[in-house]
Amino acid sequence: MSTEHHQFVIVGAGMAADAAAHGIRDQGAEGSIAIIGEEPTMPFPRPALSKKLWTDPDFTVENTALHTVRETDAQLHLETRVVGVDTDAHEVRTEDGRTVRYDKLLVTTGGHPRTITDLPPGERVLYYRSLTDYQRLRGMVEAADRPHVAVVGGGYIGTEIAAALVQQGCRVTLLHPDEVLGGPMFPAPLARDFQRRFTDAGVDVRGGATVTGGAESADGVRLELERGGSLEADLAVVGLGIEPATSFLDGVVDLAEDGGVLVDERLRTSAPDVYAAGDVATYPDPVLGRTRVEHVDNATTMGRTAGRILAGSDEVHDHTPMFYSDVFDLGYQAVGTLDSSLETFVDEVEGGAVAYYLSSTEVVGVLLWNLDEGVDEATELLAKHTRPADAADLAGTITP
Repeated sequence: MSTEHHQFVIVGAGMAADAAAHGIRDQGAEGSIAIIGEEPTMPFPRPALSKKLWTDPDFTVENTALHTVRETDAQLHLETRVVGVDTDAHEVRTEDGRTVRYDKLLVTTGGHPRTITDLPPGERVLYYRSLTDYQRLRGMVEAADRPHVAVVGGGYIGTEIAAALVQQGCRVTLLHPDEVLGGPMFPAPLARDFQRRFTDAGVDVRGGATVTGGAESADGVRLELERGGSLEADLAVVGLGIEPATSFLDGVVDLAEDGGVLVDERLRTSAPDVYAAGDVATYPDPVLGRTRVEHVDNATTMGRTAGRILAGSDEVHDHTPMFYSDVFDLGYQAVGTLDSSLETFVDEVEGGAVAYYLSSTEVVGVLLWNLDEGVDEATELLAKHTRPADAADLAGTITP
C-alpha cells in the first residue's frame, strides 16, 4: 500500500479546489498541494457545461479549461475516490488502497446528481453534471439528425440544458412537476414569461410531469410518468440537483441535516485541521445566516478564502454569494431566497424587473430579472434585515 505526504490535500477536483489551490499560492505558501478527484477530468468551470459551450462559438473546452496544475503546481490525482479519513493520523484513504497524509485537509467534493431510483444511468440516460457528461451529450447530439431529447427537471440545469439543446436543433421535451415552469422560484408573472420563452423557442414544456422510472434500449429511452403514461425519446438528460458528497466523512466531522459539512466562519469543521468549502459546506453567512449554496460565486470565492486560511491567513469568510442563470436572451441574477410561496413584490424597471421576496419581518431575497446591475444593492438591502409595512414601498429601492 503506497503512502505519500503533502502539506495541503484537497479532496474534490472542481472549481472550489482550483480556487483553493490559487488561494494557497496567493498567501505565499510553497508547500506541496495534492488535489484528489473522482472524475476523470481536471477542474473545469461547470456553468459553461449547460450554457456557453453550447451557445457561444468562442467558448471551447480548450479555451475554457482551468490551468490548475500550471498555475499552482498542484498534483492532480484523477479518477481517485476517497473512502475514509483518519483525523488522528492525518491521512485519507482511497478506494484503490492508497494512503495520503496531510498537514491540512480541505473538502471540496461538491455533490452527486440526485437520481431516479428506477431510471439507471446509461448510454442514453445522463445525470448531467460533469465535463464527461457534456462531451458524451455533445457527441450524441452531433451524431444524430435532430434527436429528440427529454430533459427531466425544471431547475437551473434542466432549463439551461433544454434552452441550449433546442438552439442546437434538437427536439426537446422538458418534463417538470410544477404547474408553470419556474413557478416555485419566480413570482407568477415572471414564471409565465419564463415559460413563454421556452415554448416560443419550440420546447415542448410539460408541467405536472414527474418521472418515476424508465428504461433504455438500443434505439432510445422510455420514461414512465407518475400520473400514468410514458414518453419515448432518443436521449434523456436529468437535472434534479445534487446531494452533498460526504459519505466518506460519516463519523469524521459534524454534518448538517441535508448532509452538508458544518463549518465555522473560518471554514473549519469539527475535526482538527479539516476544512470544507464550496457546494458541500454549510457555513455561517453574515447576511443569510447558516446556509449551503450550490453556485459558482460561492464555490470560487469560498474556495479561494479557504486556501488562504489553510496557508496561514487569519481572515474569516464573509462573502455573501450571488447566483445567476442565462436562457435564450434572458439573464437573471439573485441574492438570498427565491421562494414564490413567500410574499413578493415585482418592481418593473427599464429593461427588466426587480422582484423582492419578503418574510413577515424582512426582505429575504432579491431577483434581478434581465438586469446586469444591482447585486451589491440587493445584498445591502438583505443585510438590513428589515422590511416596509407595505411591500409596494420597495419600489425604486434598486434601480440598476
